[in-house]
Amino acid sequence: MKCSPALFALLTLLGTGSAFAQEAVRGNPDHEALLAASDPKLAANKRLVYDFWREVFEGGHVELAPKYMTETYIQHNPLVASGRDAFTGFLTKFVQPKPIEPKVKSPLVAILAEGDLVVFVFARELEDPKDKTQKYTTSWLDMWRIENGKMAEHWDAATKQ
Repeated sequence: MKCSPALFALLTLLGTGSAFAQEAVRGNPDHEALLAASDPKLAANKRLVYDFWREVFEGGHVELAPKYMTETYIQHNPLVASGRDAFTGFLTKFVQPKPIEPKVKSPLVAILAEGDLVVFVFARELEDPKDKTQKYTTSWLDMWRIENGKMAEHWDAATKQ
């Protein structure tokens, strides 16, 4: 029996069942390995952002922000104004101080550092918009520019909601 190329492609896709499946995005539990760098400056920049994430962002200790952020912190997230005070004012609406954990709780996939930039890649689990009973994973990226040992600028994938 002869089969047209279009029919063959359709049957192949239907037969595999996984043609549209994705590989799950998973965090790396070895944070010390993620923080390592052969260049001590890059390792220090990674650690700066990591400790900020643990203490200020996840721990809710906005009073520690001056330790990590420049006063003139530039924000490229459309939901938050620039400036350290604007960031801390925004964050206090969503977090309450709690004990600071020894490790970042968010599922980190990678921490990358090059020059004065640090990138965190996180695994995220979201509700499938086509089937609210299902979840899927994807990635989220945050990037910071470090200036004189503090976070001076931030980018992420946030959109207006």
